[in-house]
Amino acid sequence: MADEQQAEGRRQWLVLIYRVPSEPTRLRAAVWRRIKGLGAIYLQNSVAARPHAPGAERAFRTLRKEIVDMGGTAQLLITEVLAGEVDIENQFNAARDDEYEEILDKCNDFLAQIQKEYDAEHFTYAELEENDEDLTKLRNWFDKVRARDVLSATGREAVAGALSRCEEVLEEYAARVYAEEGEK
Repeated sequence: MADEQQAEGRRQWLVLIYRVPSEPTRLRAAVWRRIKGLGAIYLQNSVAARPHAPGAERAFRTLRKEIVDMGGTAQLLITEVLAGEVDIENQFNAARDDEYEEILDKCNDFLAQIQKEYDAEHFTYAELEENDEDLTKLRNWFDKVRARDVLSATGREAVAGALSRCEEVLEEYAARVYAEEGEK
């Protein structure tokens, strides 16, 4: 049935409508973080949405239960947009592009850090290991955002290219570390 709806251009959306107690404020912050982590967007205060997917539905159901358990109220809907879907899709893609932009900024920081190592002539295994860990974090972050990017936001390709560049630069740096450490 979902395939038929997609063929007709009708996408199903998960919509979470909730209310959490005003105190303690950490509850609101926790719900907000979870919603963002699921890749949902806010249609208005306390109304979050994202394209339907089985994994997302399970996560939204779990979040709904947590909200109720903390003394709040929550309803979870699966719906189609009758009017304004392009606006919602654009908002969803803009949220992903914002995340991709953050990763792109961190890729540029990574490249600047490698250049700093060259400038300071720090060619050690410790520096290489630290930079390798940083690149792993960037890749993992990208994987998480890409998993939420079910509508293929435009920023994905730029980040994929930037990560490839980071990998190339790290490999060049590693070769230099091996050469320098081998001489000692």
